[in-house]
Amino acid sequence: MKDFIVGFKYPLHGFKLIFRPGIRLFVIMPLLINTLIFSAVIAYGAHEIVNLSEWLSSRWEWADWLIWLIWPLFAILAVSVVFFGFTLVANLIAAPFNGYLAEAVVVQLAGKKPMQADGIAQLPQKIVADLRNELRKFVYFLLRALPLLVLFFVPVVNTVAPLIWLTFCSWMMALQYLDFPMSNHGMTFPEIRGKMKDRKNLALGFGMSVLLMTVIPVLNFLAMPIAVTSAAKLWVHELLPAGVDSC
Repeated sequence: MKDFIVGFKYPLHGFKLIFRPGIRLFVIMPLLINTLIFSAVIAYGAHEIVNLSEWLSSRWEWADWLIWLIWPLFAILAVSVVFFGFTLVANLIAAPFNGYLAEAVVVQLAGKKPMQADGIAQLPQKIVADLRNELRKFVYFLLRALPLLVLFFVPVVNTVAPLIWLTFCSWMMALQYLDFPMSNHGMTFPEIRGKMKDRKNLALGFGMSVLLMTVIPVLNFLAMPIAVTSAAKLWVHELLPAGVDSC
């Protein structure tokens, strides 16, 4: 239980870390790109609504009431798209940056670069490798999530299915973000899972805390960089192999 509580508290440290010099650039860039994409999509949608309104007005005078109805519906749709889609798109856009973000945190906390630190020149190759890694994690998730979802339809078992699902999602959150600092140190996907199993309660506490952040409005916009930076700090202070300096 002590390990679980320690892991649960780590995202609080991540919130402080994202504003540090040398770290915040890797937080700002993907958020800025994501914001620009959503702004462009919403601006395009608004432009098309204006064109539709003008077309309706030119054809039917009675269409004014319909135009007044369209704009509130568009506003609701825009807010819903931003709220539910921001985090999903941010994960895809920020995947290549998250490795650098984790590296920057480790450099500041441990005082030395990961074994497989990449420079900006290797960004194209890193993008491909990171997207492949994200796909591997997604397949890992699907192969376990689909059977677990069946438990919700099994009598008696379905009473504990929500708890099992919560535990699994917490594990996936920990795996998702601890992967960045650990893979920077040359660890393979199976090795990362094995290392996490050695400190399972620590990983579950961390993952549950991150999961909680993702469902809190506004905070969920920053959940990803906070999770990456706190995962890097957890790696340095709790999981870093012996012989590597930490602060």
